[in-house]
Amino acid sequence: MSTTGERLKFERERLKLSQTAFGEACGVSKRSQINYESGERQPDAAYFDALVKADIGVDVLFVISGIRSGNVATTPTELAYLRNCRALPNAEARQAGLTGLVALRKAYGVELGQEEEK
Repeated sequence: MSTTGERLKFERERLKLSQTAFGEACGVSKRSQINYESGERQPDAAYFDALVKADIGVDVLFVISGIRSGNVATTPTELAYLRNCRALPNAEARQAGLTGLVALRKAYGVELGQEEEK
């Protein structure tokens, strides 16, 4: 994946979004989204700004540079989990969520920091 358009398409497909839905989240038409993904046109700063603000789970750094940020949900389920964690109201609730996650990983034999094979 060497072009911005290819990476944009990869991210859209990873998130299981249609070109219409993805474009709408960024304030552009399906045709514009198609043009960006095909390399016919390059997205501008306003598009990337809208993409960040849409908060749909796109790794914008990856789209622009080809470098994964490492701090991005890789599936819609992970994105939902991440959003729920961020919505917890205080440090005590976040600690309870972390405790639950640690218990889940322990139950399935996955140590913290250990990468799962995909």
